[in-house]
Amino acid sequence: MGGDWTGDRGGREFERVLNALRTRLTDGTYEVGNRLPPQRELAQEFDVSRDTVQRVLRALHDEGWIESRQGSGTRVIMTQRIQTSTAEAAHPGRAVTLGSLIGEAFERSEVTLDVYTLTSESLDAHVRVQAERIRAREIAPQRIALRMLLPSEELELPYPRAKDPAYNEPMRQRLLGITRLHTASLRSVLRQLLTEDLVPAVDIEIRHAPLTPTFKLYLFNRVEVLHGPYEVIERPIILDSGEEIEALDVLGFGATLTHYVKDSDPNSQGSVSVDSMQSWFNSVWNLLAE
Repeated sequence: MGGDWTGDRGGREFERVLNALRTRLTDGTYEVGNRLPPQRELAQEFDVSRDTVQRVLRALHDEGWIESRQGSGTRVIMTQRIQTSTAEAAHPGRAVTLGSLIGEAFERSEVTLDVYTLTSESLDAHVRVQAERIRAREIAPQRIALRMLLPSEELELPYPRAKDPAYNEPMRQRLLGITRLHTASLRSVLRQLLTEDLVPAVDIEIRHAPLTPTFKLYLFNRVEVLHGPYEVIERPIILDSGEEIEALDVLGFGATLTHYVKDSDPNSQGSVSVDSMQSWFNSVWNLLAE
């Protein structure tokens, strides 16, 4: 059981910095072999204490993203793992990350995103990047349609779960807080684009399914898919109270995702995979509407 932790408003600042650096590790900002900025610079950038930065770096180390060596700084040893389908392998120069695929989707006149996930944390981070591109007039989508499936808030999920059962309810409330925070953020940032007349049409709909997500799924404009299982790991988690506990959790940012592309051959691996996953999403989505 960890001890009490103070500073930087408990665990919220820790989570904010941790999620920001995870996003950079998965969107290509930090690549394998890159060195992270010094702790002093990170503390200044995020306006947090060095203690918070050190705790974040320890968490990233425990998750396998980075390694630190005295005298040589902190080096990236893992980024988001994307496996490509046969069709995509024919385009070796194309960078495939969650961030790049969302970026490409937003470059179209009509953006359609169907997402099934445990929380909307990863999606929120990447959509905010695209919103800034729209404000900078780099891209100009005419319609954005987001459908997202999340687990029912009444469902008792097997993870994240504290090793000490006494902390299961705080863990449940923490997960609900994260999900609600990023869901509200997504609604806000997309509706703001509509309010500012930057995007003529925005549709966002979220439904809660009585299912435990064992995988995450992103469908881009009904022609591309990222799909991959969650990996359950044991790691320390800081609660909103500031207390650090040991828990079983899943890493959405670190999940290995497989990329499929629909092509002109309806029998190709990519086309079959995209169609089958789109059909699965639609069937669950329609069932929840009944």
